[in-house]
Amino acid sequence: MSRTLPPEWARQAATLLVWPRDHADWGTGLAAARQVIARMARSLAPFQRVILASPDAECRASIDQAVNTGDLPHHALQVVDVPADDIWARDTGPMTVLEDNARCFVDFRFDGWGGQFAASADDALTRTLFDLDALGAGTLERRQTTLEGGSIEVNGAGALLTTERCLIGGRRNEGIDHDSAAQTLRDALGVQHVHWLTRGDLVGDDTDGHIDTLARFVDAQTIVYQACNNPDDAHHDELAAMAAELAALRQPSGEPYRLIPLPLPQPQYDVDDGHRLPAGYANFLIANGCILMPAFNDPADAVAARLIGDCFPDRQIIPIDSRALIRQHGGLHCAAMQIPAEPADD
Repeated sequence: MSRTLPPEWARQAATLLVWPRDHADWGTGLAAARQVIARMARSLAPFQRVILASPDAECRASIDQAVNTGDLPHHALQVVDVPADDIWARDTGPMTVLEDNARCFVDFRFDGWGGQFAASADDALTRTLFDLDALGAGTLERRQTTLEGGSIEVNGAGALLTTERCLIGGRRNEGIDHDSAAQTLRDALGVQHVHWLTRGDLVGDDTDGHIDTLARFVDAQTIVYQACNNPDDAHHDELAAMAAELAALRQPSGEPYRLIPLPLPQPQYDVDDGHRLPAGYANFLIANGCILMPAFNDPADAVAARLIGDCFPDRQIIPIDSRALIRQHGGLHCAAMQIPAEPADD
């Protein structure tokens, strides 16, 4: 059996979340950020297990209180005491591949998005969860290449979508080129073809262009992407150039991908210094029976929900106000990592 990284819409065993720490970067937004993570957990619990990492004693007390008040679910919740620097499990959790009828938790190096932030606890997160048997059955494979889960998208049919700015020629993996990066992705994740985007950016993004804020596979032939129809918006030219690159991509059959543009919400700004935040709808989370979709109290929320819902008619669309998370330049997908079901259970 060849190695494969299941697409996000494949059957899942659990979702990994991390409870926000006090005395971290959240400041006055801590309570609101915890409310978003709690809402995510409550929304996911009817469909699958939620692994909630508790980074310290204060977090554990806060989690226990939230369970007692009903803010966190009583069922399908597995709380694990494990150190963490931040909540962005998409980038610090395992990328789980299937090989020889078993799961392998691939643990890439995490360096705080190119050395921008403290990362020692987050780099050890996957190993610690594995050692505590929190991830379930499988093996662990450590890779010294720096790679974040938010920087890649797979379609389950051998294709991977990513951005050049994040994987090559940037802050991470000095000296890596297209060929060596693509070979690493093939070896570690079992993909056959890598699609590189050179354009696309959200103002306020500090990940160097994570693909999960820009363009997402929703099936083997379809990509939804963040668009901007307002020529006066700072995003317009860059996202239009990205759309042109997406239109030029080809499947192995030679056919283009089906492309679905998503609206852009009205600009969101930081309450402290006024800088623009990276708000968009591509950062949705796919789970077994639902889609958690970022919402911004914007009329475009309903348009995005309809478009994403059309892609997943068998899943419930659950909008979740994500403004508390984008204060720290992240979103719903950034805050979660799926653990695929074991092949025997799929």
